[in-house]
Amino acid sequence: MKCSKPIINPYLAVVLGVLAAAFSSIFTKLAQAPPLIIAFYRLSFTVLLLAPAAYVTGRSELKRIGRKDLLLAVASGILLALHFAVWITSLNYTTVASSTVLVTMQPLFVIIGGYFLYQEKLTRRGLTGAAMALLGSIIIGINDFRVGGQALWGDLLAFAGAVFVAGYVLIGRKLRAKLSLFSYVIVVYGASALTLLVFSLAANLPFFSYESSTWLWFLLLAVVPTIFGHTVFNWALRYVKAAVVSVSILGEPVGATILAYFIFHEVPSLLQLAGGTIIITGLYVFIFSVAVQRQELPVKEKNAEPTVS
Repeated sequence: MKCSKPIINPYLAVVLGVLAAAFSSIFTKLAQAPPLIIAFYRLSFTVLLLAPAAYVTGRSELKRIGRKDLLLAVASGILLALHFAVWITSLNYTTVASSTVLVTMQPLFVIIGGYFLYQEKLTRRGLTGAAMALLGSIIIGINDFRVGGQALWGDLLAFAGAVFVAGYVLIGRKLRAKLSLFSYVIVVYGASALTLLVFSLAANLPFFSYESSTWLWFLLLAVVPTIFGHTVFNWALRYVKAAVVSVSILGEPVGATILAYFIFHEVPSLLQLAGGTIIITGLYVFIFSVAVQRQELPVKEKNAEPTVS
């Protein structure tokens, strides 16, 4: 797949996107509203903020978009909405740590899907880094992992969230090769917001009568973790493998833990610190390996690693 040269290093953009995404759980915790309502306004405000850019830069492209690509973009938005719906709902049945561990298993599905759908191979070093990042996530939540009763239902919902977000990333990898950024995300986020609207109406949730501070958190959720997080990830998908974005998102809980320490004075446990260190190390190994494989870092041919097929 040939792409024009990016204006900034896409790997740096992914790192910045992870930092922005780390604010998601912080702002969500501060917003005093039902989870589905938070997700709905997060996506709705994002659509409103990006609509002018989509109109200016992509209105002609949107008119020409094929039916198949349009349906795929809508499907991507529905998968994103389902991810939000099942993952947030899982928090009502199981613990945050258990839910987070299961939902961050999504790189496994993305790596497998990327191999079969796009022939995206990874080096052994890259797979090692991905495994380290996943191991770090498991360590963070190992003390809180529960099976049985309501907790099992919550765990299954969180696991389903991993599957849905993997599908969202894989579709984005395909469509971003054809569509410009704003044309793609306005359809995806719009479909996601409409899906969440249906879910909220079905649950008979209130859409108004929230404090002014909560509306501010809705807006910040749209600007920081969605526009500077998800949208940056979608931009990067044109230049990097889907697995790079998927595995890098594992760094989000690390950033959220650091922010929670300073904002909520939540002191991480030794296991959380150990898991976070392993995640960061694994992400470094993974992203560096993929960058070398793409020859975006200077290496000699004789030092190239064998790929795993």
